[in-house]
Amino acid sequence: MVRSAVRLLCAALVCCALPLRVVSAQGGAPDVILSGGKVFTSDPAKPWVQAIAVRGDRIVAVGTTAEIERLAGERTRRIALEGRTVVPGFDDAHAHVGLSGPRSVDVTVDPSPTPDPTLQPLLDSLAAVARRTPKDVWLMSSVGGRVFDDPRATRFVLDSVVPDHLVWINGWSGHGAVLNTRAMRETGLLEAPDPLGGWLGRDASGRTTGRIDEYAIYGTQRRLGKARGDSLFAGSVQRYGEQVLAMGITSVQDMTVGYELDRARAVARRASAMRPHHRVIRFPIPAGRTVISNDWRVSGADTALAPTMHISGVKWVLDGTPVEQLALMRRPYADRPGWYGRANFPFDALRAIVRDALRRREQPMLHAVGDSTIALVIAAMRAEGPDSAWRALRPRLEHADALGRDQLADIKKLGIIVVQNPAHLAIPEIMHARWGAERLRRIDMMRSLLDSGVTLAIGSDGPLEPGLNVMLATLHPNVPSEALTREQAVIAYTRTAAFAAFAERERGTIAPGMLADFVVLSQDLFTVTPDKLPATMSVLTMLGGQVVHEQRGAARD
Repeated sequence: MVRSAVRLLCAALVCCALPLRVVSAQGGAPDVILSGGKVFTSDPAKPWVQAIAVRGDRIVAVGTTAEIERLAGERTRRIALEGRTVVPGFDDAHAHVGLSGPRSVDVTVDPSPTPDPTLQPLLDSLAAVARRTPKDVWLMSSVGGRVFDDPRATRFVLDSVVPDHLVWINGWSGHGAVLNTRAMRETGLLEAPDPLGGWLGRDASGRTTGRIDEYAIYGTQRRLGKARGDSLFAGSVQRYGEQVLAMGITSVQDMTVGYELDRARAVARRASAMRPHHRVIRFPIPAGRTVISNDWRVSGADTALAPTMHISGVKWVLDGTPVEQLALMRRPYADRPGWYGRANFPFDALRAIVRDALRRREQPMLHAVGDSTIALVIAAMRAEGPDSAWRALRPRLEHADALGRDQLADIKKLGIIVVQNPAHLAIPEIMHARWGAERLRRIDMMRSLLDSGVTLAIGSDGPLEPGLNVMLATLHPNVPSEALTREQAVIAYTRTAAFAAFAERERGTIAPGMLADFVVLSQDLFTVTPDKLPATMSVLTMLGGQVVHEQRGAARD
């Protein structure tokens, strides 16, 4: 959600890691032994060990170096960790994989001392890029709250500097955008009615202003992205997979805004589209005025699309974010008196959403940021089924930034998992403006969730680097008292993230019987100073017992 903002606030440091030493072994049952290290298992029964034995795609033993070395035999590959730190493969519980949108060029505001530029520098940059860009190529830029707060930010002001190009100004929250007139006409939005779950901004005379929000964005992005072709999309998915393996991410839970079932099938047909475990979460777009449609309906044969790719769960966006003042709150915004935000769907539609999930026994993943939206979720779930039925489905709140402390007991009883995104903690200036100082101290709970017995998982929803996200989770710049320990952060990023995907019996911990998915880190994530955490990368990533990434220059047998 906030990649560009976090990049400027948290510059990643370069770490020069020594290669692993790989030596031959003498006979034995395991295929691979890694020993002489510091292994955090995320298993509360045995959180720290020194060595791991792997046979096939599974871990067969963990223990001290001496214990595991005794298992080695003639055919065992032995990897000397030399004191390095090993953790389970990170499981990104909230990711956005693949292209979503048209062929475009990125317009950055130059100079850009802030990730949140004002309108005039943006217009100057658009004009400069337009002079050297063909008119059939979209000009796209990512901005923050300052542009969205400016009443002049309409298609009319964009037309004044770039009338003939296709222009899309996207909020880095992903929940608001401003298009120029040509882009509005090209997408069919210029004179369109509001779609269910979304809005088109209008002036006093009813004309569209170029502002589009929520499902008006998602449906348009999907149509434009589909026109780019499946081959290009599959290529972007594959590149994403290689990128995250180098970071030590072995599982990705994909909030599939940019594609639907046919595209998921097309990606799966292309060999090795993405090697990490790829959970494809269906993202329906309402058809007409009906919230529940046949979009993304899957049969049993569709749920497993490829060896590492499957479909499960359903994602709905119930409100926006504070960046564009769309999260629905119980109290008005500090910088907009009388404005509480807005819900994307009426309450009867929300009940239909949760009723459909319960009927299909499908895990619901509900983007809900504002405390008022969360109150509506709790009420809708209680109206449609008992707590026990919901606990079996492991419903999720994605983000839940403004979750109230008075709501924690209900969240726990319903078995709701909260998937938090540490990158959201890296935009304190705009959050301070939206919430106010007093309310800011009570949002983005992390430590309090654990203390209350609520299940917490971590997903990126922005910068992918686990080290960066661990740094933010363990510092919590907005509310330091809500910071996690590093062990808690890694557990939320591995064991609990797997639980949030119904995969805790397969991955998320380093223990006998589990898939051999783990990562040897470039530095000790548990002891380096906070400023060094963003530089943490993978020296060696193992997925199902196979080395799928190894740092260049590392010795191989």
